[in-house]
Amino acid sequence: MDLHSRDVKQDVHELGALLGDVLAEQTSRDSFETVEDIRTAAIDYRKGERDSRTELDERLDGLSPADESVVARAFTTYFELINLAEERERARVVRESSQAGELEDGLVATVETLLESDTDAETVQRVLDDVLIEPTFTAHPTEARRKTVKAKLRSIASRLEELDERRLTDREHDQLWRKVDAEVTSLWQTSQVRERRPEPQDEARNVQWYLESILFDVVGEVYAELEDLLAEEYPGVDVPKLFEFRSWAGSDRDGNPFVTPEVTTDTLERQRSVVLEKYSQALKRLSGVLSQDGRRVEVGAGLERSLKADRDRLPGVAAEAEERYPGEPYRQKLKLMRERLRRIEDVRPDGYADESELLEDLAVVDESLRSIGADVVADEYVEPLMRQVDTFGFTLASLDLRDHQENHTEAVHEALANEGIDYASLDEDERIEVLTESILQEERVVDLDDPGEISETAERVLERFDMLGEWQREFGVSAIDTYCISMTEEPSHVLEVLFLADQAGVVSLPDHCGLDVVPLLETESALNGARRIMGTLFENEAYATALDARDNVQEIMLGYSDSNKENGFLAANWDLYKNQRRLATICEDFDVKMRLFHGRGGSISRGGGPMNEAMLALPNETVSGQIKFTEQGEAIAEKYANPQIAERNVEQMLNAQVRSRLRAIREPEEDVRDEWLDAMDEMATTARAQYRELLESDGFVTYFGQATPIGVIENLNLGSRPASRSGERTVEDLRAIPWVFSWTQSRCIITGWYALGTGIEAYLEEGGDLETLREMYEEWPFFRTTLDNASLALARTDLEIAEYYADLADEELREEFFPHLSEEYERAREVVLDVTGRDSLLKREWLDESLRRRNPYVDPLNLLQTHLLDLEHRTDDEEQTLRLTVKGIAAGMKNTG
Repeated sequence: MDLHSRDVKQDVHELGALLGDVLAEQTSRDSFETVEDIRTAAIDYRKGERDSRTELDERLDGLSPADESVVARAFTTYFELINLAEERERARVVRESSQAGELEDGLVATVETLLESDTDAETVQRVLDDVLIEPTFTAHPTEARRKTVKAKLRSIASRLEELDERRLTDREHDQLWRKVDAEVTSLWQTSQVRERRPEPQDEARNVQWYLESILFDVVGEVYAELEDLLAEEYPGVDVPKLFEFRSWAGSDRDGNPFVTPEVTTDTLERQRSVVLEKYSQALKRLSGVLSQDGRRVEVGAGLERSLKADRDRLPGVAAEAEERYPGEPYRQKLKLMRERLRRIEDVRPDGYADESELLEDLAVVDESLRSIGADVVADEYVEPLMRQVDTFGFTLASLDLRDHQENHTEAVHEALANEGIDYASLDEDERIEVLTESILQEERVVDLDDPGEISETAERVLERFDMLGEWQREFGVSAIDTYCISMTEEPSHVLEVLFLADQAGVVSLPDHCGLDVVPLLETESALNGARRIMGTLFENEAYATALDARDNVQEIMLGYSDSNKENGFLAANWDLYKNQRRLATICEDFDVKMRLFHGRGGSISRGGGPMNEAMLALPNETVSGQIKFTEQGEAIAEKYANPQIAERNVEQMLNAQVRSRLRAIREPEEDVRDEWLDAMDEMATTARAQYRELLESDGFVTYFGQATPIGVIENLNLGSRPASRSGERTVEDLRAIPWVFSWTQSRCIITGWYALGTGIEAYLEEGGDLETLREMYEEWPFFRTTLDNASLALARTDLEIAEYYADLADEELREEFFPHLSEEYERAREVVLDVTGRDSLLKREWLDESLRRRNPYVDPLNLLQTHLLDLEHRTDDEEQTLRLTVKGIAAGMKNTG
């Protein structure tokens, strides 16, 4: 059976041709031919049919500002459309592989893994009970596209799906294609560049869209399939809650002064309204199905008791329900349930107190249906809704608060100073003592409503904690129950947050702690001091009591971005691996259950890459079953914009976590050979020294500013958060996202491979063995994933293009740094190919094909960008075109920062 009527080549060809027609119609024939000449010259050079890019360079240099704008827009729009074609191909492959029973890493493969490893039902149940996967959506500014542009692209994507999957008459096909034509025309006429910086509410709505429009339905389908598969092989196994979605959008304050308490309140209110409406609509649809005649079926005592309780609670509504649905008990019950949902957000009483009450009502309906032999109805309509309520609650996504530790310290210092305590002058031990005593005593030390005279920073922090109590009372504790502390360096940094939460009434020991306090360990000193920091906390009376009230689970966040920026790719990856094992040992020593929160970015340089492979590469000691990780920027759209791809991603993550947890149960401590550990130590030490030497070289920061478009990126309206912590242009102060984004734009992605080759060569020169490295690659998931990710960054690097950017720098700086970077690239490329044994950097053929398809179209944008960057003075139109080239290259590379 043919599932599809198109393929990726047809999609690419027809969308490209359509764009050409639109270009000619909307501009002029001359503009169309200019773009065609540039496109052809770029393709011919990549094919080897031209010896140099001279003609392409001259063509681009001779463009008028108006033509520059047309060229930038044409190639940017092309990539937006081609990305849709490749997304459609991914969905195509998923459907065809599923139909053929060949879908790797899916739920069928998950159950097959359990069976092939002779896993008994008791162990399967233990694994599932342990697993909880928490994707956490952030608002980090790595999404280069406007919301308006994304909406148009989603519309085109839906038309492509119809063309591909529906059986159409010729007329229906033509009608659909005209709609695609109309959308592409509208897309051409729409500004690609944001005129204003998005506000935090915009970012929160963006995250909300993926949750309500895609994941809300996908999750129920994943649970249903898993239950069906397990019922056949493990009939007694119960599938518990496996997923929980969280968000930083609208609540992450670290470096973002625009995220105010009002923004967080608005986010919580809107998310609750959205999810309650989803439930109400689901109950309305269910009412259309449950039309059973109560005079013909015995609905059971449970439903009758539940209906009686509702009649006593809501007599007026119950009378309306009986009048509208006489003799139809299920419909009466569902109408009353919808009324209780409506009352959650208004002043009338008797709304559901929390999601557990809604789940109880759904369970009553489910049990009743099964008692009358309507199991299939319960399975198809009630079970998925129960899964959705269990997953999304009344919050859609729970929010995490986050701020920099310096702000908490300042707030505590000023608040206590007004109470006569000189916190600032105390050493670390004395601070811990003061905070501990304050948390354990019944009386509050600080009045958050009236703390006295304090700075603006302290006022913001204290207001936030005061509001935290209000948020939990209004929306429930689970709506906002995590507080992440950036740049945690001392135990007192964690206790300060617990103290402030205690003053807000969010913590009341020993009985209640409404907050997970999460240290973010991201610097080398913090990671190396993990035992001192965490051990001190675990031994602290107040903190241990709070931890006990949180089921003895300690969440610890690891920062991938700043670790890479500080240490380089190889050393950062190795540090993170070692420190994860170290943290697992510390938690085990204190009998604390650890949940790691992986602060991964979208790019390889910031911990990105396939999430399921990353999960499988984690040290066994760290795999408790619970895992949390960030999803951000354009990676969110790539993973979750299409329902079929989203479902595939969710299944792959579940497959990886089940396999990892099973492996950890059977082998609690990963068996890694000492010679492998020693090899990594040696390689990472050399790589770190080489990387730090580059960053600390005189003139390197200046070279970075001249040879990348960082100046443009800093001023792009990508997100609500500023690009720099203090506004200074230093590597230390610059946020990791624009740092990586700039190198990616210039096609010299040193953040994903620099010093890798030097590190490996040093190991070999000191007596190391290439065969040992090959064994490490074949047998050690961590090392294999590290090299495979470096391969992706190497494959996306193009030194010929990068040289154009290097030419923008002062000659002395160019001659000092670019040849060195080129040598490091070649060194890394050579060692990766030697160790992996591959002829190509990329192990996935489809990715290799995608890069070959994209490169000739990215090149003109890169060359146009360098031309514009080289201008001493740019007009407003040229400035706009320059910003557009950034968007286009990001679309072409499918990556920002």
